[in-house]
Amino acid sequence: MSALARSASRERPQGCYVNVRVTTRASTNRVVGEKDGVLAVAVAAPPVDGAANAQVIKLLAKEYDVRKSAITIVKGEKSRDKVVFVEGVTVSIRGGKGT
Repeated sequence: MSALARSASRERPQGCYVNVRVTTRASTNRVVGEKDGVLAVAVAAPPVDGAANAQVIKLLAKEYDVRKSAITIVKGEKSRDKVVFVEGVTVSIRGGKGT
């Protein structure tokens, strides 16, 4: 997990919540940065029929090194500002991944 992803996370016993701002129709899928506790991501898919959400989930699964089914969009399914839950990931002061 990158330092950017760590700084945008709020830890809970079962995993962590992440505030995400999504930019669609980007040239590549990538984590752009973090500002004020929000992780900015860019995905190539348009915001149509859940395509962008699917790419956000895939990107975050790779970023947090978890399976895609461990990522849940809790809030903002149809918004560029989302809250996602990443199951099984905890953020320690060292910044490591744990269960």
